[in-house]
Amino acid sequence: MTQNKILLVDDEPAFRELASRWLANQDYHVKTAGSLDEARKALASFDADLVLLDLSMPPHFDPQVTLDAMDDFAGRPVIIITGHADRDLALKAIELGAWDFIAKPIDPDMLAVVVRRAITKTTLERELTQLKQVSHSSQGASAYIGHSVSSQKVRALVERIAPTDVRVLVTGPSGTGKEVISRTLHDLSHRAAKPFISVHCGAIPADLLESELFGYVKGAFTGAEKDKVGLLSLADGGTLFLDEIGEMPLAMQVKLLRVLQEGTFFPVGGREQKYIDIRVISATNADLLEKVREGSFREDLYYRIKGVNIETQALAERLEDVPVLLQSFLQRLQSQQAKQLQLSPESVQWFRDQSWPGNVRELKNALESVASICPQGRITMEDIQLLYPSGEPVRQTMASLPTSDASLDEQVRDLEIRLINQALEKSQGNRTQAAKQLGISRQGLIKKIERYGL
Repeated sequence: MTQNKILLVDDEPAFRELASRWLANQDYHVKTAGSLDEARKALASFDADLVLLDLSMPPHFDPQVTLDAMDDFAGRPVIIITGHADRDLALKAIELGAWDFIAKPIDPDMLAVVVRRAITKTTLERELTQLKQVSHSSQGASAYIGHSVSSQKVRALVERIAPTDVRVLVTGPSGTGKEVISRTLHDLSHRAAKPFISVHCGAIPADLLESELFGYVKGAFTGAEKDKVGLLSLADGGTLFLDEIGEMPLAMQVKLLRVLQEGTFFPVGGREQKYIDIRVISATNADLLEKVREGSFREDLYYRIKGVNIETQALAERLEDVPVLLQSFLQRLQSQQAKQLQLSPESVQWFRDQSWPGNVRELKNALESVASICPQGRITMEDIQLLYPSGEPVRQTMASLPTSDASLDEQVRDLEIRLINQALEKSQGNRTQAAKQLGISRQGLIKKIERYGL
């Protein structure tokens, strides 16, 4: 994943060192500058996604001079940093295009939230611009790629429910295209011109999730210098995508339930009720009914978000989709690298023969890795074996299995029963864990158990 770049402009060397080290620990790529002139030179070779700018800079140490230089950072969010907690300066900076204003001494947790929100907004704006530039042929339910019966059913269901406002729960193993489905539902809906706001419920710390979703008012907590709009309000009129909703803390589930029931909420620390009109699409790789039984997910919230359930299958259960997925990924790589790429028949078979526990995401990453070392534009088994020297295709390892006079169907049945029993024994009967070991969905495992009478 590409690191976001931050340019930190401050005349205090000690602050630059400490702040840049802390931001680097948050997985940002940080470059520092001690003056406005150094900042301008740095931007010539460092395409920053965000600028942290001290208000009092040498040689003038005049905040007005810094404010007059705001145009030099056009196109990037700028967060003003100052030791002068002056409200008028804060408002003036924001009028001139600053994203936010934060006073020293800086609370690291508050800085983390402000930086993440600024970069998220910029990323969303860039993605929206890119979406508007793509050709119409790449849009629609065909964004979910595959020839299998499962893929065709997913596309048919997406096309039917996209124009409605019904809530959707997308379930299935990680890497099977749940976000692709969710974005497609938005793109085909009457809300397409409005925002698609994605929230990973497990990536945001529990104590920050409420303020991220609901926003907050000035003075709600230490460091809340001004009102901040939450992600719920940003999604107003559009779609809110709650990724990995199974990881949402119970306390937050109660508050989300109110939003879904009434379409209203209160910002953190606020008394003014906010009204929103959003479509909620949720996704998870967890078994929510199992989590309901365990008490870690509210039953009433489950039925609120369920609406229509779209279930994706593990790639191992629809290997006929592998060739068409490979072709799609190759086309994207060709457009990015401006060179022709193709797969030899043997390499296509190798990709089909793997189990891909990481599903489509793993398949895509593997293809990109092999394509990066392919010298002639034709991917062969020699290229694959350089990266996967011990990755023998399934069709070759099957030769080591004992021979039998039984029919192919009977041998497959016996093999599946043996593998399922081994997985269940290893997981001490936990079907969710057994399904993960086998690389299939829990529902898929249950169907096989019922079919074989296990």
